[in-house]
Amino acid sequence: MASPIRISLDAMGGDHGPSVVVPGAALALDRRPDIEFLFYGDEPTIRPLLDQHPKLAARSKLVHTAVAVQMDDKPSQALRKGRRVSSMWQAIEAVKRNEADVAVSAGNTGALMAMSKFCLNTMAPIDRPAIACLWPTVRGESIVLDVGASIGADAQHLVDLAIMGAAMARIVLGVERPTVGLLNVGVEEIKGIEEVKAAGRILREANLPALDYHGFVEGDDLGKGTTDVVVTEGFTGNIALKTAEGTAKQVATYLREAMASSFMSKLGYFLARGAFNVLRKKMDPRRANGGVFLGLDGIVIKSHGGADPVGFCGAIEIAYQMAQHDLRARIRESISQSQDGRLAAAAAAASP
Repeated sequence: MASPIRISLDAMGGDHGPSVVVPGAALALDRRPDIEFLFYGDEPTIRPLLDQHPKLAARSKLVHTAVAVQMDDKPSQALRKGRRVSSMWQAIEAVKRNEADVAVSAGNTGALMAMSKFCLNTMAPIDRPAIACLWPTVRGESIVLDVGASIGADAQHLVDLAIMGAAMARIVLGVERPTVGLLNVGVEEIKGIEEVKAAGRILREANLPALDYHGFVEGDDLGKGTTDVVVTEGFTGNIALKTAEGTAKQVATYLREAMASSFMSKLGYFLARGAFNVLRKKMDPRRANGGVFLGLDGIVIKSHGGADPVGFCGAIEIAYQMAQHDLRARIRESISQSQDGRLAAAAAAASP
């Protein structure tokens, strides 16, 4: 019998804390009966919620923590007051102690990244971690990174992102040699800033075994699903993510208003409600909830802070997949296979 997947949860993280984390975990357990949970947080608050789900309680351990990182805490502030004693830190440290395979938190992103880097360190020879997310496309889904871990990137960092994103794509998308594109202002090789052009040259010439470099892609290629993986630095990636989320909400608002504007519109909606339900499911952000921290010597998943139980369950599903398929081992294997490409990236970054 296979060993259970052990998931540690920052039960106090996010806008709603245990009231979302506990029922979200219960949903995930229904889908994945081989999960075991470690809950970290305020026991008097969590225990009554856990007792409402006897099946979940039987597969869980609850560890009391007196400190919770607030959503508006600065990363440095969270480290000072929450190091070793907060629910967020304890959930991460469970991974370091090998008591959990993966940690999940809906808490403050900056604090979670700072604590994860401090507690787990980066995986050699990766210098900086990244946040990767699932991106709905007309072809299915793609992996996009970095969506906010750090600002700016040299050629080596972009090559590292491509390697790590491809490793994640092999797990999530089931593609043996994922296609990778570099987000740019045009597809022509002469366009873009020098760091992006240098990374493109390295990826094209290296012909790395772990990925199939497609070339430059533009903003509209994100929704088209032109490549399995889209690579960019965190500033641009976060803006792209927030723009896409806002556009989805805008389109949904337009549709609701249009369908309620007249009797004929309401009748049309009634006749086409099956198609609209399909559209609603495809645009539901809960389906793609869960940013994966790549490059750490341990697996950490960031859930959206405002997620409901279904959304938090989605983040746990991502965590389950990353642990089940041993994301760290996949990334290490890809880095080893791609060492020549990393050396070329380092040389390009060092050249004037």
